[in-house]
Amino acid sequence: MKTQRAVIIVLYVVAMFMVSIDGTIVNVLLPTIANEFGVAPGATNAINIGYLVSIAIALPAAGYLSNRFGVKKMYLLSVSLFTFASLLCGLADSLQALILARVLQGLAGGIITPVSMTLLFRTFSPPERQNLSRSLVLPIAFAPAIGPLVGGFFSEYLSWNWAFFINIPFGLIIVLIGLYAVNEFELFKAPFDTKGYVLIAIGLPMLMLTLSLIASEGISLAVVMCAVIGVFLLRRFYVYEQQIKEPLLDVHLYEEPQFRSSSLVAMCSMGALMGMLYLFPLMYQYTYSASPLESSLITFTEALGLMVASKLLPGMAKRFGMLFTVRLGLIGTVIIFCCIAIIGPSANPWLLRGLMFLMGVCLGHSVIGSQISAFHHVAKSQMSKATTLYNMLNRVGAAAGIALVATTLTVTSRYFSEMHSYQYALIATVGLLLAGLGCSLFTKENETILKGEKA
Repeated sequence: MKTQRAVIIVLYVVAMFMVSIDGTIVNVLLPTIANEFGVAPGATNAINIGYLVSIAIALPAAGYLSNRFGVKKMYLLSVSLFTFASLLCGLADSLQALILARVLQGLAGGIITPVSMTLLFRTFSPPERQNLSRSLVLPIAFAPAIGPLVGGFFSEYLSWNWAFFINIPFGLIIVLIGLYAVNEFELFKAPFDTKGYVLIAIGLPMLMLTLSLIASEGISLAVVMCAVIGVFLLRRFYVYEQQIKEPLLDVHLYEEPQFRSSSLVAMCSMGALMGMLYLFPLMYQYTYSASPLESSLITFTEALGLMVASKLLPGMAKRFGMLFTVRLGLIGTVIIFCCIAIIGPSANPWLLRGLMFLMGVCLGHSVIGSQISAFHHVAKSQMSKATTLYNMLNRVGAAAGIALVATTLTVTSRYFSEMHSYQYALIATVGLLLAGLGCSLFTKENETILKGEKA
């Protein structure tokens, strides 16, 4: 039993790491890919948009699939598909082939994320999850932070293809381990909600596409139409899911204050993190004409701070309570974001590394703490659907953070210098952190449980 629990931790970390790092590793490689395929840099946006939209299509079905066919089976199948798609990405000889392979990769990644969390959370009890905080932070926040670093290394010393080939050995190993070392969980069979899936499988990608287009093209009639259609369909989905007996996603989970508020806090925190990881390399490269690798060596210290946060969190939660710890992390991150915006990227590189490290420590407490809090009262039978809901909000938050930064840059660049535009965009991400702090004020959790005592 202990062996299986240890294996599940490893499987969770490695699989989620692969999916998370693939969300940022490509960003620094886009100019290289555009040059190799002989296309305009703007055409490469479809590489990320295709990945993002396909994840949004797959996510809603993940809960049903794992309940119907088994968590272990869907985990192994999705990791296998992701590994195969990574091979196709690395072998792509045209932009169109790469985009199609990324779509396939996104479909697999959309299932891996909630299924991996279900695998972990159905194995360990709520008190045990606090002691697993290091395992939780690695794939969620550490991987996106080192994605640009790995991508910059491949861009400078190897080739962009290796950004995808690197997934293959890890994928093969975890499939073999999972096949023989993990037992299947209890099934919770229910009919498939076809109408609900159609509504969200169109509505959610439309919303994600809207945010991606805002980030790349700004506001236009097409973007507004996508937003209107997406919001309308998601509203229809929410109302419909409340009315039927066997919904695709149990939106009644949002009636539980702790799950709802913690999910929103995590969404805002992830938006701020991804916005920063998107913005700062641009700022630093502009100031110093630095390479992608050089700029990523600055942001990398943020990942080290997240590692420290994972060690500190259990003790902080036990002493002050998880809710207060999350709020303290958000307040600390707001202060650090403001400091970076004020001093700008021209400050001493070691000062910037120190601030990035402290940002990782503070933001790590809010990201990990909100995830632990969100699933504290969720029953095992509802875990698959709860992890799907949680990850959907996380994806929307990440896209919103990047869109907010890009839109702010576009608007402010018309009236201010480029340097000031970067600083205003960074201040805009503070708004996401304040929104997360506001969400945390609308819940009262059971502090005795979250401090590690038995209820």
